[in-house]
Amino acid sequence: QVQLVESGGGLVQAGGSLRLSCAASGRTFNHYRMAWFRQAPGKEREFVAAISWGGAITAYADSVKGRFTISRDNAKNTVNLQMNSLKPEETAVYYCACQARGGSSRVGESYDYWGQGTQVTVSS
Repeated sequence: QVQLVESGGGLVQAGGSLRLSCAASGRTFNHYRMAWFRQAPGKEREFVAAISWGGAITAYADSVKGRFTISRDNAKNTVNLQMNSLKPEETAVYYCACQARGGSSRVGESYDYWGQGTQVTVSS
């Protein structure tokens, strides 16, 4: 069992930055792929970024490449998402997810554990 708690959301102006963190509990955290997804009001949940268990492999949605960076610290059981040059259309609830049983890194249904989410609001 893995429990995830996100933090770091808030209100930021367009062009600004935020750093989201996800604290995980569970002894085998460092065995799992981790990811961030987001869901805007009235829209479907979408993939943002993923990172392999060791941190060597990352994947990003095309819309965030070059602006967002996912990282993890297995010693601290944390996963972070640095978001730069934020846009108003990126206002959403951001979720941390853990994939224990394998599958596509970009498909939400392949993730087994989810956090409660943290709100990110980007003002224009």
